[in-house]
Amino acid sequence: MKRIILSALLMLMTHCVWAQHFNDYFEDRTLRIDYTFCGNNEQQQIYVDELVALPKWYGKHQRLAEVPLKGSGQMIVKDKASGKVIYRHSFSSLFQEWLATEESKHTQKSFENVFLMPFPKQPIEITIELRDYHEHVIATMTHSVDPKDILIRKAGEQMVTPYVTLQQASDTTRCIHVAYVAEGYQQHEMDVFLNDCKVAMKALFQHEPFKQMQNRFNMVAVMSPSAESGTSEPSKGIWRNTALGSHFDTFYSNRYLTTLHLKKLHDVLAGTPYEHIIILVNTNHYGGGGIYNSYNLSYTHGEWFQPVVVHEFGHSFGGLGDEYPYGDSDPMYFADTEPWEPNLTTKHDFKGKWDNLVKEGKAGLVEGGGYLSKGVWRGFENCRMRTNKEPEFCLVCKQALIRMIDFYTK
Repeated sequence: MKRIILSALLMLMTHCVWAQHFNDYFEDRTLRIDYTFCGNNEQQQIYVDELVALPKWYGKHQRLAEVPLKGSGQMIVKDKASGKVIYRHSFSSLFQEWLATEESKHTQKSFENVFLMPFPKQPIEITIELRDYHEHVIATMTHSVDPKDILIRKAGEQMVTPYVTLQQASDTTRCIHVAYVAEGYQQHEMDVFLNDCKVAMKALFQHEPFKQMQNRFNMVAVMSPSAESGTSEPSKGIWRNTALGSHFDTFYSNRYLTTLHLKKLHDVLAGTPYEHIIILVNTNHYGGGGIYNSYNLSYTHGEWFQPVVVHEFGHSFGGLGDEYPYGDSDPMYFADTEPWEPNLTTKHDFKGKWDNLVKEGKAGLVEGGGYLSKGVWRGFENCRMRTNKEPEFCLVCKQALIRMIDFYTK
């Protein structure tokens, strides 16, 4: 009995420490910051676009100055008075993916990016860093935010997009908030969307470790109507008027489904409980896309819908890399740099990944991954991150996902 009481007191003390730390610097609101990343293969720039205040904060309340993965970029927030780092966020972006394409060598482009952080009580200084595939900083920008700035736009207090709760976490103060968002569903098709959400959610929680940790997820379905059904397919000359302006043929890859309109996406989500985003697209054309700590999209009405939506969540939530080869062109992984993705290695700095599983004889080093047939290794022959036909995440990916879920909820 004494042990139980002592354990409960320690948990309460731990809870008070992180709660106190959060309350020292932040309010229970969200500061949304819209950025523009632009440039070309040789030169990149970052610009602030807009600041938006949202009613509540649905992200982490603990480990505020830590990130679970490096990502290909970071947001570093300092208290302006003391210079202390009070919040960090890591991410990837379509802009950085685009920099590896042939088009970036002769064209300049801009991309929208949106990041969320808890609303500060006092003035802060934010630094955004973008890194290349060798982990060199290629662009950085620092700016100040005064929480009393009258030009911080308020959103999410009125005319909130209708949403329904699909699953409530056992503790909504220490959980992972996920929003399914409707794309290409007209108003009369919302019943179809809600059913697609249920299918996607069931598929996710059939996979470990999500199955055993299901009560740590809070999930809602955000019913954003589109003027037209479906999505745009540029290679076929089809352009649809949809809520988020999604389209196939991203970077001229037929099955790469994305949206470039991140401000529109977050406007739709304003006032709803969200942090991680799954966009369901009303189409039977095969495809999807997932970007770490940004969003993922999946087609819905085809044979591979369920494995695809789970695979893409592996990208956007878990930061997992693709484990299949894809032509060996425009490489994103190099021998002199260890991938930040937890399920890929170049053997440059393998320690802390799945070396524990190799030592225990539970996993190995199988060459091929990250779109390359040589020079990148994965842990198993097959995995959900390699093929739709594999029914489970491999043990390496399961370990990485458990670490990620624990990071947000413990």
